[in-house]
Amino acid sequence: MSAPATPAAPDAGDKLDRGVLKVASVVVLGAIMAILDTTVVNVALQKLTIQFTTSFDTIQWVATGYMLALATVIPVTGWASDRFGTKRLYLLAIGTFLIGSMLAGLAWNVESLIAFRVVQGLGGGMLMPAGMTILTRTAGPQRIGRVMSVLGVPMLLGPMAGPILGGWLVDSVSWRWIFYINVPIGLIAFLLALKLLPKDDPEPSGRFDFLGMLMVSPGLAALIFGVSRIPSTGTVGALEVWLPALAGIVLLVAFVLRARTVEHPLIDLKLFRNRSFSVAMATMAVFCIGFFGAMLLLPTYFVLVRGETALNAGLLLVPQSLGAVVSMPIAGRLADKIAPRKIVVPGLVLIVAGMIAFTQVTATTSYPLLLAALFVVGLGLGCTMMPITSAALQTLQSKDMAKASTATNILQQTAGAIGSAVMSIILAALLAGKFGVPTSQGQLVATAATMNPATHDAAAGLAGESFATTFLWGTILLALCLVPAFFLPKKRVVPAATESDEVAPPVLMH
Repeated sequence: MSAPATPAAPDAGDKLDRGVLKVASVVVLGAIMAILDTTVVNVALQKLTIQFTTSFDTIQWVATGYMLALATVIPVTGWASDRFGTKRLYLLAIGTFLIGSMLAGLAWNVESLIAFRVVQGLGGGMLMPAGMTILTRTAGPQRIGRVMSVLGVPMLLGPMAGPILGGWLVDSVSWRWIFYINVPIGLIAFLLALKLLPKDDPEPSGRFDFLGMLMVSPGLAALIFGVSRIPSTGTVGALEVWLPALAGIVLLVAFVLRARTVEHPLIDLKLFRNRSFSVAMATMAVFCIGFFGAMLLLPTYFVLVRGETALNAGLLLVPQSLGAVVSMPIAGRLADKIAPRKIVVPGLVLIVAGMIAFTQVTATTSYPLLLAALFVVGLGLGCTMMPITSAALQTLQSKDMAKASTATNILQQTAGAIGSAVMSIILAALLAGKFGVPTSQGQLVATAATMNPATHDAAAGLAGESFATTFLWGTILLALCLVPAFFLPKKRVVPAATESDEVAPPVLMH
């Protein structure tokens, strides 16, 4: 590990002094920028579909490509922090994010937009873990709890502010400004980081598993790309479907076989020998596929079926964030006292209960019902993500935390990307079937029909049925999470730390 920043004075107790708060302001600014960009784009997908005359299964790669890039760069961050220093890495992350944001705003077609979103994701993926490392080293291990409360701010604000900000920019300014808005924020964050972040001296670190990364990252991308081409081709037998999917599977299998023999693999598969970790990862994977996939479609439902503006679609999602704001602090306190299963299972039940309302949506479903359902989903969300992560880590030794954090973050981002692709495929196929057109044209035809006053009512009804069925699949996946969740630990177990164990930084999901 690189030399830590000068720790706070011992008599500081649990209070975060001025120096720590300065560093925290930089890290939180960067975190807000990264988290906003995972949510701000969702409300613009319908607008982008029309802008670039493409299908939803293609445009969703604007979100999926960003998430995959996040997953790709996460394992590099820990190694690069030691090799180059956390301050340099953080500045590089902000710079990369800024370049990606500017280029995305200048995109001339859907392919260039997706490519520039990947660049954005590479920077965004380094921002959170690098910033968290800087802050925890500055504050010292005795104040990690307070640090987590500071870093929790963007986790709560991002999902709430992102759709509203994105909707306003799309409606009142231009879709390009959902990317340009990052430029002034990023410049301020870069200058503050340059001035306020403590210097650190990079030290030689262990060899990074580049070969493993060349297997995992392209393997995941190829597999998801192949699956995403099913709607446009209409068959799994098409060359552009089975060839990349097969290549992805081969690369991932090769990584698993190799990881069992090398000394420092990209993902330490030995962690999965721990039953609690394995069960929690299975729960997390299924949850992210179902939840993030379904949530990607919610703004599109409000815009396409209900005729709302992008801004209104963002505002309609606020109850979900409010629900999470209510339940997350409570769940966080309980996670230190009771078994994760006693928090996660009720949380999943709440999410499924809220999602049931969306499995019945039509073009005229009551808004109070939908808003209440979203609030219930938010309550459940606050009781699931962090407690599942706690369940994964609580039985591991401190020396395994960094490796477990890498595996957990990669799993969350890739499962979310898979969920986005799968739900988009289902929706595209259903819309095509309802309107009797090729799969690639389903959303475009549905959009045109809903915008035509003569066909609006009938088209909105057919589109509503398509969304209801898609949400049903997402709800089924979320209900399936209850199976592994019931095998989470019955009681909270904390292993005895050894003197050789290093204090590991906390895990913060984004």
